[in-house]
Amino acid sequence: MGSRRGLLTAGIALAVLLPACAGGLGGRSGGTTLRATTPGVTRTGSAPAPHPSSPRPSRTRFIDVPYANASPAERLDVYLPREGIPPFPVVMYVHGGAWMTGDKAAPEYLSGIPLVTSRGYAVVSINYRLTPEAIFPAQIQDVKAAVRWIRANGATYGLDPDRIAAWGDSSGGHLVAILGTSTGVARFDDPSLGNPGVSSAVQAVIDWYGPVDFLTMDRQLSRNHDVEPAERHDAAGSAESRLVGAPIRTVPGRVRAANPVAYLTKRRDVPPFLIEHGDLDAVVPFQQSVALFHALVRHGGPDAAELHIVKGSGHWMDFDAASQVPVALAFLDRTLGE
Repeated sequence: MGSRRGLLTAGIALAVLLPACAGGLGGRSGGTTLRATTPGVTRTGSAPAPHPSSPRPSRTRFIDVPYANASPAERLDVYLPREGIPPFPVVMYVHGGAWMTGDKAAPEYLSGIPLVTSRGYAVVSINYRLTPEAIFPAQIQDVKAAVRWIRANGATYGLDPDRIAAWGDSSGGHLVAILGTSTGVARFDDPSLGNPGVSSAVQAVIDWYGPVDFLTMDRQLSRNHDVEPAERHDAAGSAESRLVGAPIRTVPGRVRAANPVAYLTKRRDVPPFLIEHGDLDAVVPFQQSVALFHALVRHGGPDAAELHIVKGSGHWMDFDAASQVPVALAFLDRTLGE
């Protein structure tokens, strides 16, 4: 997933794109959003009631806070709204970068945080172990450890432990999708990373153009005649192969373990999902998000997920976030609002 134009290797997309939406949150002219044909409501049940107000921390940001101690990568930043009464609902952002690169402190990302905090949300932006250091499932173990840290330390930082949403783009979208579907999967909740016994469940997931089933990506891209595939995902050196530690065709069991759909069972609760993907994505085919959406609806019914296929939109910097960020913020308001 490291495209020829660096679409993924440059890191996260959200902050580059959020500032463009700050003026009235209007999409750029001519942009079209296609909704899934299956009805998609963004929430199931009611959002948790907020906790009673707690003392406001003396600062509005906390940088490079360790949430675990297995790696220097296990750090997060906390950004609080400048106004309002804590505890604040939390948006945990998981950056992209093909699981190989990216950083929570990329300047282009930092510039977008005020838009989210101005809506009354705390932003917790995390780093996690990348594939040069560790292969899957280290990445999702770190993401879940970060959620446990948020929940365990909410009172100290003014964070609401019962209102946490996870938002990620590309490979970060893949990780938040697994986070949402795998509640209770013991191998992903590594107690050695801290706060054992604390839930790593989240109340909402926003997945921007994340991959789902690595073994189908090349075939799907070959069928999308309006795009030229940016890379071969089946290749031994692909981002997906590096993630699972071997060429993906040779280790189908590992690939299945990295598929969010594999964890959808009748015994497992899954939070509402918002999935957004461009139909001209040359890195991650849009059919990946379509497959995830249908799997979620089969599991939880028509209220389980909402899918937006964005016409004329590509990957990362070619994704029309100007039209989709308002949709994402409205989804947060509905799922985490009081």
